[in-house]
Amino acid sequence: MQPIRLIRGFLSVGAWTLASRVVGFVRDVMIAAYLGTGPVAQAYTIAFSLPNMFRRFFGEGAFNTAFVPMFAKRLEAEENAHGFAEEAFAGLFSVVLVLSLIAHVAMPWLILMQAAGFKGDERFDLAVTYGRICFPYVLFISLTAMLSGLLNAGGRFLAAAAAPVLMNLILIAAMLLADRNGWDMGMAMSWSTPVSGIAQFFTCWWAAKRMGFPLRLRRPRLSPDMKQLLRIAAPAVLAGGVVQVNLLVGRQIGSFFDGAISWLTNADRLYQLPLGVVGIAIGIVLLPDISRRLKAEDTAGGRHAYNRAAEFALFLTVPAAVALVVAAYPLISVLFKRGAFLESDVGPTALALAIYGVGLPAFVLQKVLQPLYFAREDTRKPFRFAVWSMVVNAVAALGLAPFIGFAAAAWGTTIAGWTMAAQLWLGTRAFGEAAELDARLRHRLPRIVAASAVMGVVLWGLMQLLEQALLTQGTRYLALAALVLGGMVSYGLTAVALGAFRPSDLRAGLRRQR
Repeated sequence: MQPIRLIRGFLSVGAWTLASRVVGFVRDVMIAAYLGTGPVAQAYTIAFSLPNMFRRFFGEGAFNTAFVPMFAKRLEAEENAHGFAEEAFAGLFSVVLVLSLIAHVAMPWLILMQAAGFKGDERFDLAVTYGRICFPYVLFISLTAMLSGLLNAGGRFLAAAAAPVLMNLILIAAMLLADRNGWDMGMAMSWSTPVSGIAQFFTCWWAAKRMGFPLRLRRPRLSPDMKQLLRIAAPAVLAGGVVQVNLLVGRQIGSFFDGAISWLTNADRLYQLPLGVVGIAIGIVLLPDISRRLKAEDTAGGRHAYNRAAEFALFLTVPAAVALVVAAYPLISVLFKRGAFLESDVGPTALALAIYGVGLPAFVLQKVLQPLYFAREDTRKPFRFAVWSMVVNAVAALGLAPFIGFAAAAWGTTIAGWTMAAQLWLGTRAFGEAAELDARLRHRLPRIVAASAVMGVVLWGLMQLLEQALLTQGTRYLALAALVLGGMVSYGLTAVALGAFRPSDLRAGLRRQR
């Protein structure tokens, strides 16, 4: 067995994911500056969410949940992994192509499912037009996601992690060209979306070819391997549907409050930065590693990998959550308030960000816990857990909306996130020793929480000292940088002093294969 270097893998994927999220954040800041929270911005947000929603079914979501463990185990045992990958590639292409054709015709109904509040105004027609242009993106990005899973299972993380940067760069280039040449901004952004999907697909296909897997498009067939893949993927598809229902509830609530779609989206983008860098990176690296260790019957190695992933995740996301809650207002004000994004948009967006921040550790823990199930080809229990989370989300969001308005959508998401994480954690007891917390994690977890609390106090104090500087046009960026740096330094020093982290841990993780 050639095990994956976990910490090196986390950092490699995390670094490229960070680059993608930073460039994506620049993209969102530009959208806010060019379009504010007006009809075009809201219409494009809904239109772009459609291919992303289906991508989570057929790409890195349900499909890869089944594909990656099966492929990783065949790769470990040298059981015709290439033939299995080509069959999966052909099947995925066929299904998503048919879906894309149906979606083109059904686009008005799909938009109403996302945002019924658009009906009867200009946002609806714009969203339908943009949606039809954007939707072919789902075909290319679903195939890209499958190729990314193949690369990750082989320990090749670079191309798959770097590909999303291309999408954001292409969208940024489209906006700059539209602004310079007087093009319709919404149309330019919409057409750049499928172009970015094509660019990502060929990047990952070439990387797979260099790995020794130049996948060709063949006639799809329902072989025994594909039947097993479908059997495992089916509950994951249903679970993905549950997740999308949660998103639909939030969007439907937001569509009835003017500007709320953009407030929630901008807040989501910012909290997705730590979630993507840490949570998604861990899920990407951990699933193939645990799958291959199961095949090799390495229970101790699997437990070590799970505990180090949980430790790494909590060390980074607990302080990030505290920062998003404490410093939500200056973060949104400094990063977004310009152009068409007004002072009146800052407060609601900051409120949504703080609420999402409360749920950040839960969303990351889900990425740590789910591979324990998926590596065992168990997608049924996560599906049941997702259904209960959906019920919690709907009850919380719809029940709170008459009292607290659009913020109910964010609270529903956060409460459902903690519900899902709790269910996943309780369910791991069935896995015995492989899912037990080791002494190191039990020792360090309360110290991570304590160091994060100290950092929160320091951030609050710095916000009082820098209050005027954060509001002044010429100094606000430097003030925000000082705020972020002060929080990071205080957390790092406190974490080392309390024993929540030792620099030698990082060196060991980079040096050794575990």
